[in-house]
Amino acid sequence: MESMSLQQVQVVEELLKQIQQAIANLEDWNAQLSSVDDLLMSPDGMKTLAADCMLLEAIGESVKKVDVKTSGCLLPLRPEIPWKQVMGMRNHIAHGYFDINTDLVWDAIQNDLRPLKAAIDYFVEDLYSILPFEE
Repeated sequence: MESMSLQQVQVVEELLKQIQQAIANLEDWNAQLSSVDDLLMSPDGMKTLAADCMLLEAIGESVKKVDVKTSGCLLPLRPEIPWKQVMGMRNHIAHGYFDINTDLVWDAIQNDLRPLKAAIDYFVEDLYSILPFEE
C-alpha cells in the first residue's frame, strides 16, 4: 500500500469512530429486546427497527468508504469479519425498501455486532501504526 497523507488517515479514523458510535447505539437501542417480535409488535418497536436499519445501512456505507480510502488494505487485517456481507447488508437495506428481512436485521444485531465492534476498536486503536502515512 502506498503511503497516505495524515489527513487521509484522519478521515479513515473519523469513519471508524462513526461506525463505533452506530454500533453503540444499536446495542443500546436493542438491549431490552428479547426477540424480533419485540420490534414488530409495537409502534415503538417499529421505530427502533427503522432506526436500526438506518444505522446498519450507515455502517455498511462507512465500511465501503474505509475500504476504498485504504485501497483495500485495512479490512483484510481482520479476516474473521465477512466485510463483503457487511457492505451487502447496506445494499440490501438501501434497495429493499419495504421488503426488508427483519429476521436478518435482528440476527445481525444480536450476533454480528460484538465481533464487528472488536475489529473496529482494533482499527481505531492501532490505525496510525497500521497505515503508512506521511505528515
